[in-house]
This record gives sequence, structure tokens and C-alpha cells, in this order.
Amino acid sequence: MDHPILYRKRVIPNECILLKDDLILQSDENTIVTSWKAIHPRPDLSHGYSCYYLKRGYKVSKFYRADSTLMYWYCDIVDYQKGPEENSLIVQDLLADVVIYPDGKIRILDLDELAEAFEQGLIDEKLMKKSLISLGNLMDAIYENSISSLEAPIIKAISSSVMP
Repeated sequence: MDHPILYRKRVIPNECILLKDDLILQSDENTIVTSWKAIHPRPDLSHGYSCYYLKRGYKVSKFYRADSTLMYWYCDIVDYQKGPEENSLIVQDLLADVVIYPDGKIRILDLDELAEAFEQGLIDEKLMKKSLISLGNLMDAIYENSISSLEAPIIKAISSSVMP
């Protein structure tokens, strides 16, 4: 599979941007692994890696500080759509997120935004259901296997990209 062109589409705020600077480390029919620098750099967020789970409806990212210490894993609930160009993919953020801190603490975020987007007609019932089902499946995967199984494709892609 050729590496696709990736777009990030958000509902709140309404935007769709080309992820032109993301480096695709690996891609196949199940996953895409990328390395990236923060689009909007912050003092606490510098760079990271993401694994797009194409058949599961979520993306798992490792967020790093400038000194390369792990901030946390950030999991986005997403939907995938064919993009405007040949071999392009639009990754639509479905608002619900899960943060896993290095100490194991887990937080589910932005369910209020998901409800607001539905109430305002920014997402339809189908996407609302998809978001909640994907969130449930992600939480099951985290509780059953911890974050280690979900970050495995990232570790593998990083290892193979630095090997000669």
C-alpha cells in the first residue's frame, strides 16, 4: 500500500487541514503510523507519534515534551473517509478522547462536546453512535491489554525506521 495523504478534519472548531509535515513511518490495510511535530507548538508539547487504527475508529498518539519525555498517550475517536486526491484519507475527529498518563491514570474527555455537536447538527446520529461504539471498544482494549498493545505498532515502526 502506498502511503496515503492525510487530512485532519475537526467539527469544533470547523476545520480541515492537510497534515503535510507528518512523516508516515508505516502503513497497511489496518494501521498507519506517523511521526509529527506539534501543529501549534506549546511549551509542554513538542512532538509525537500516532497510530491510526483504520478498522477500529480510533487513533492512539504518544505526546512528548521538548526534552523527549512522555507527556501521555492521547487517543482520539475518529472516522475515516476518502480524501479529495487519489490515495488520500480524511480523519474526522469525533470529539470523544481518552488520555492515559504515564502513572496509569485514565481520563475520558469531551463527551460534552460530542453531545453539543449532535444537538447543533454538526454530526448526525450515525456518527454519534459510531463515536460511542468506538469509545467503548477503545476502553475495552485499554482495560484488557493496557496501552502496551495499542502502542506496539508505534514501537515497531520507530524501531524499523532507525535501523539501517
